[in-house]
Amino acid sequence: MNEVEEVKARLDIVDVIGQYVALQKSGRSFKAPCPFHNERTPSFIVTPERQSWHCFGACGTGGDLITFVMKKEAIEFSEALRMLAERAGIKLHGRRESSQEQRRRERLFTANEAAADWYGKLLVDDKAAAPAREYLKQRGIDTGTAREFDLGFSPGAWDALRNHLRRIGFEDQELLRAGLAVQSDSGFHDRFRGRLMFPIRDDKGRTAGFGARTLDERDAGGAKYINTAQSPVFDKSGLLYALHRAAGGIRREGRAVVVEGYMDVIAAHQHAFDNVVASMGTALTERQVRLLRRIASEIVLALDADAAGRDAAIRGHDVVRGALIDSRLTAPVVTWRGLAGYQQTVDVELKVAVLPDGRDPDDVIRAAPEDWRSLIDGAVPVLDFRLDALAAAHDLSTPAGRSRLAHEFLPILAVVTDPVVRAQYLQRLGRLTATGERELSAMLSTATARPGASKLTAPQPEPAAAKGDNREEFLLALLLQYPALREDALGTPEELLWNSENRALLGAWKGIGAEADGEWQIEGVKNAVPVELWPHLERLTLRKMPDFDIKQARQAFADCVQRLVRRGLEAEKQATGALLAEREAEVGASVLAEAASGEEIEGDKELWEVLSLQAQDMRTGLKLHRREVHDGSEAVQTENHG
Repeated sequence: MNEVEEVKARLDIVDVIGQYVALQKSGRSFKAPCPFHNERTPSFIVTPERQSWHCFGACGTGGDLITFVMKKEAIEFSEALRMLAERAGIKLHGRRESSQEQRRRERLFTANEAAADWYGKLLVDDKAAAPAREYLKQRGIDTGTAREFDLGFSPGAWDALRNHLRRIGFEDQELLRAGLAVQSDSGFHDRFRGRLMFPIRDDKGRTAGFGARTLDERDAGGAKYINTAQSPVFDKSGLLYALHRAAGGIRREGRAVVVEGYMDVIAAHQHAFDNVVASMGTALTERQVRLLRRIASEIVLALDADAAGRDAAIRGHDVVRGALIDSRLTAPVVTWRGLAGYQQTVDVELKVAVLPDGRDPDDVIRAAPEDWRSLIDGAVPVLDFRLDALAAAHDLSTPAGRSRLAHEFLPILAVVTDPVVRAQYLQRLGRLTATGERELSAMLSTATARPGASKLTAPQPEPAAAKGDNREEFLLALLLQYPALREDALGTPEELLWNSENRALLGAWKGIGAEADGEWQIEGVKNAVPVELWPHLERLTLRKMPDFDIKQARQAFADCVQRLVRRGLEAEKQATGALLAEREAEVGASVLAEAASGEEIEGDKELWEVLSLQAQDMRTGLKLHRREVHDGSEAVQTENHG
């Protein structure tokens, strides 16, 4: 598996696209209005089984997760690959960021820094920022602390930041890519308006994005906190709030304390607890653990006492275990699969500190800093926490309750390889369940065979990367091995290929000079693509092909193009058919019958959508029928291109 395939295998396309688009489950797929054009009826389909997406509306194109990020972020293949590799926690070996990529990324950091400076000045000087200053005063944040954390205020005007940054040389597209602005049907406007601003910096201290809190408590419809959208420099799953400030304290203490919110971190640092960072409202992710593991031997999760907090701790433990396995085996961000494959003693310890009921870290620290210190010092190892939590969830006065406790905890204990640690927890479990250690040990040895335990003890399959389509690779191999096909193929649209690697190679092949021939043509393609694509290119150039003469090669190429076009039509027919069935069920047969009889339907949006889908489904069916009739003509049939 090469690096491109590994990135695609580690990430799930639904998770990646879900960062940009609100996806809705529809049968075995997901649907949404297309993010690349305006529409009423959703025509954008994401198919997890194929790890692909397709717009069956105005765009008429699709691809894999890399092509989606390329199109959405308006970036090249190499930059999209780097962005996704960072998200997956994969280091791309032997690759250096191009000077153009570096400049574009630095511009985004610079735009964020300029925005942070401007927001900070407004917090101090602007009359409109009075509610923000009052809020900080009520929360006990003094002016010095606000300045240390670069807190700011975003004005309520729709384009205030945009106008400011444009005056100092930034373009609208840069603001969009940095996540500082959004573009909707109503136009281009600032993302953050009328909010208290928290600059979020990466581990190098660069401003990657922002968190923002509303100052209008009456705005029940708006989110209290929002973040910068996913961008080439901002990935919430790979950042920890205030890590660049806390790194020194973490190294000194050998311990990192993870809380949930910005204000919790600020309160901690204000009271000299400078080893505290925030996960910004999400469960701990593997990339965050890797950042902390470099500088800490112990990670303490400070959690609310409610059930949600306990669930977060359990998820966090799974992630920590996963992040400490060989990096080749770790699961992607927030998939929580690492626990099952854990086979070795970890070199960082995860502990849990449960906060008093109804109180968050900010409350505890301000009321009694010594209580916070005692709470963190008294954090318990996560296995103790999990055993206690499971024991509290069952009625241990009954045999059934004790049995459930044993069957739920043993699969967790099964991944621990240290016999001394195992024996300690078997003794504790034995006392809780009134069961002998010999019986529990026998159950432990067979825990992996239990259906209920398999989710915890058997390695979980990674989301499958989109399989290489043999037709796509056959087409590319033809072009690379039969240079005489150049004139025939220059008009081939790159969107015909769904695989991002294949699409990048076709684009590079079309872009080389017409005078290139044979090995020079292949060398030209190689020089035009990132090094991560070189193994794929080499495999295609060495692929065994039929011994075609030029006429047969042209026919084989034309036949392959037709098959790829038909593939797109078949996918469109399948997707529109599923959407149509779903919408018809929602509207109802009687309403459809009335429409068919000529009843008035003007103004009925849902019915219009169904009729539009019916028309689209019929058009696609006719295209597919004509294509099948056409494909019935003479074609070069080979085992190599289906």
